[in-house]
Amino acid sequence: MKVYKQKIDFQTTTQIEFIDITHQVEDIIEKSGIREGQALVFSQHTTSGIVINHNESMLIQDFMRTLYRIVPVSDRYSHDLFELNRATTSDGRSNGHSHCKAILLGASQTVPIEKGKMDLSEKQSIFFVELDGSRKRDYIVQVIGL
Repeated sequence: MKVYKQKIDFQTTTQIEFIDITHQVEDIIEKSGIREGQALVFSQHTTSGIVINHNESMLIQDFMRTLYRIVPVSDRYSHDLFELNRATTSDGRSNGHSHCKAILLGASQTVPIEKGKMDLSEKQSIFFVELDGSRKRDYIVQVIGL
């Protein structure tokens, strides 16, 4: 069994952003030389997510609207008060809402690899979802197999 790992660094530009990383993951799988196995795509950030869905601009707007409706920015989040009350190190963001959105999305996705290609349908794309941008971000792709 072979394991190949690569980290991708990039910059996000807006508070909520769906960034299609499918082609970058494909390139990493090709570079790995693994033909049969799995690719794990993982974000180490607590205010972002990794999801698989259809890359259609109106649908992405629906995703963003749904996240804002389920977890509104204007709600009161104890996390934000904790940072103020405890004088903990903070970057000045009240981002309790971003953490709550991230828990709904999850931090990783695993995709099967067959004949050197991801086994995604033609309608599926892998997204890095920024929930607290703009920020310097990264994600890890780990490819495991033969």
